[in-house]
Amino acid sequence: MKRFVWRLQRVLDIKAKEEQLRRTELFRLTELLTAKRGELLMRQRILDGLLADIRNDRSPERLNSQAFFLQRVAVDDERIRKLKEEIAGLEVRHKEKAAEVLAVRRFKEGLEKLRAQAQDDYVREQERLEQKELDDRTTVSFARRESVG
Repeated sequence: MKRFVWRLQRVLDIKAKEEQLRRTELFRLTELLTAKRGELLMRQRILDGLLADIRNDRSPERLNSQAFFLQRVAVDDERIRKLKEEIAGLEVRHKEKAAEVLAVRRFKEGLEKLRAQAQDDYVREQERLEQKELDDRTTVSFARRESVG
């Protein structure tokens, strides 16, 4: 039996590699997004901790600590705002990349279904041809036996 050859196999291979590449990009975006979220939470916790320490401090140093905190908080608030903007941008890119991965996967799965269908058709056709050949051989051998006998 001849080997099955599908004309669109190269397209399927390219789409599989493309899906893998886009999944890798999506994974990198996910890692970056997680890191930025972790940094944001860490900065917010540090500020909350400092604020709680100042609130609980009843010593005369409290006013100095509070003044220093208020001077520094503007810088930290700006960094937190920038982190939130970065996170929002990364979330948008993440959603877009996830949609790209899904689109490529659907296309690839469609090609895989077409390939499976083409292979099934090929196998059925080969079986039909083999059966026809067997029928022809049987007919010829029967005709020979009849003509000899």
